Amino acid sequence: MTAIVIGLSAVVVAIRRNEAVVLTVRPHDSRTRETSALAGLPFGPFDPDGHRTFELALRAFVTEQTRFELGYVEQLYTFGDKGRDAPRAEVGAGGARVISVGYLALTPQSDQALGPDTVWAPMSRFFPWEDWRAGRPELIDEAIAPALRRWAVDEQRLARARLLFALDGAPWNEERVLERYELLYEAGLAPEAARDRERERGGPGAEPAEFAASLGQPMLSDHRRILATGLGRLRGKLKYRPVAFELTPPEFTLSQLQRTVEAIAGVALHKQNFRRVLERADLVEGLGRQHTETGGRPAELFRFRRELARAGRAPGLALPLLREG
Repeated sequence: MTAIVIGLSAVVVAIRRNEAVVLTVRPHDSRTRETSALAGLPFGPFDPDGHRTFELALRAFVTEQTRFELGYVEQLYTFGDKGRDAPRAEVGAGGARVISVGYLALTPQSDQALGPDTVWAPMSRFFPWEDWRAGRPELIDEAIAPALRRWAVDEQRLARARLLFALDGAPWNEERVLERYELLYEAGLAPEAARDRERERGGPGAEPAEFAASLGQPMLSDHRRILATGLGRLRGKLKYRPVAFELTPPEFTLSQLQRTVEAIAGVALHKQNFRRVLERADLVEGLGRQHTETGGRPAELFRFRRELARAGRAPGLALPLLREG
């Protein structure tokens, strides 16, 4: 019987300079002592004897690996596909099957000192097609669409490509991050696909050394899949829970809040309509103080009415788009 090892991985998201970023590590191979060429998510094994809960274990090893202490955390999903488990040298799994439990963590603190081989990496590095704030990314029509059309030998495949990447006039759905990555993976366009297929056949499956910028930077193991799950989940939650405020400082301007939401959602929002959404939801309260934003005139500072969240009465935020398409 194959032994099972439970690994815990963390998608830790913050906002830096109006960009959504994720905490990444480059682990050392336990045999060669060399640092990985690819980034991964903070990851570690669950010890049923030493850890009381998954979450406590996650918090402990993330701090140990990165020197970063987690705040808001929620469980994402369980990943157990054969051939796409975590590198066994990282978790001491030997011949065991690794089941990975992913967590989503949000923080407004992205400026504290981190551990070695730990950096905040832009989400756009891994999913460059997901940022529509300046309009439709050119790389979709220049690189991704032609490759998918060559792969789509039947109407069903082509319909999926149209739906997910907004081809031929189809609308863009920002929440379907995982489905888009999975389509690229299935089509063999994600660099991790060849590695995983070789591993499934029993080969070594070396990590990708070359990749096209338009298809995003690969990650260790199945970490880009987990990251896509986290980003998609977060985009969905924006609309029904006030998670955006877990990424803002205690005091913020409405422009700062809007830029935070746009960075996560990957779309540009209509300024006046966004402020009407805030007013109707009654989620923020003016502090009667001004803040001078770079290059602009003073703007009022606000705070999130966190007491509403504690009472279970805080909704999410609708996303009034600046443009459709």
